[in-house]
Amino acid sequence: MVRKKQTQGTCVFCDREMTRSGLAKHLKSCPQRQEAIGAADQGAGSRQPIYHLQIEDAWDGQYWLHLEMKGGSTLKELDRYLRAIWLECCGHMSEFLVGSGWGGRKVAASRRAEQTFEPGLVLTHIYDFGTSSETLIKVVDVRQGKPLSRHPVFLMARNKPLEAKCTECGKPAAWLCLECVYDHDELGTLCDRHAKDHPHDEYGEPVPLVNSPRIGMCGYVGPADPPY
Repeated sequence: MVRKKQTQGTCVFCDREMTRSGLAKHLKSCPQRQEAIGAADQGAGSRQPIYHLQIEDAWDGQYWLHLEMKGGSTLKELDRYLRAIWLECCGHMSEFLVGSGWGGRKVAASRRAEQTFEPGLVLTHIYDFGTSSETLIKVVDVRQGKPLSRHPVFLMARNKPLEAKCTECGKPAAWLCLECVYDHDELGTLCDRHAKDHPHDEYGEPVPLVNSPRIGMCGYVGPADPPY
């Protein structure tokens, strides 16, 4: 069996490019991150537990995030972040479960991170109970100190956009034809030129390829950008 090549991402502190697992190790000792933490600890505010979270799509892990989350922030605030950067399309319901699957115990979104997280814990976040997006949340580490941002969540790294080629000409693709995906079981990735004249009668115009595991699901079109 051929192993799928791991996606790469960039550390926001030092610009080193690594895989998801490589960054999980690197971020613990990154000198530039330690400098940023030291500077934050000299600032105003109170110390609190701050959690390093590794977030990945439960399907194949090609999409991922490394985040820091304040201990005093709630899971609802993490839910809002995941919706903004990856998931939100139609205001669907969501929930958190302990473990890596649907069978875990539900965790109230009102709970604070410091009431819920400990290193090694895995949660599943489910968005939309029809066309579901499942996300695994792994608690990598915890530090005591002051946060790097005034926001509940700080983005430390994410996967680079996945490369895709146009099925018509082989050039870099920027669009996805949902009719090809759903009705013809084809890849359906298209460049700008071929997206204009490609037949797609049943599902409307092609949707943009964005850096999100929800691409092609329930009409999701992004923006897949960090909310702050």
